[in-house]
Amino acid sequence: MSVSLIGGLTVTGLILFVIGLIIIWIIVSIPVYLAAKVVTAGKSTLSDAMVATLFGPIVYAITLFAADFFLGALIGSGAYIGALVIAFIAWVGVFRASFGTSWLGGLAIAILAILVFATITIIFEALLGVMVPAPFFPRL
Repeated sequence: MSVSLIGGLTVTGLILFVIGLIIIWIIVSIPVYLAAKVVTAGKSTLSDAMVATLFGPIVYAITLFAADFFLGALIGSGAYIGALVIAFIAWVGVFRASFGTSWLGGLAIAILAILVFATITIIFEALLGVMVPAPFFPRL
């Protein structure tokens, strides 16, 4: 007998969901780790990358919401673009703090991680037919 939690979610389903989140977190941390290895001349660790990929989206989301809220009150509908820029700078700040680099180093890690992630995704799609996240890349 399976005990149903909220919305029909079972304990087994919840455990599988958490395991899936951890696996995705590790996979997403790999491009950041590789980018940081290049930028920091090999001084970064996978745990540094995992901390950055854990806190980066949290800081980004909070900053985006707060900046959009406050800028929206000041300048109106165009505030979201400014909030996106401020949130990206905050995310770069997380990379900077996680890897002990300069702001330029944090930016380099962010850009290089995006390029590594895109490359890995395209290779996986070509070899295995699996693409995540599919909406962002054209099918080969």
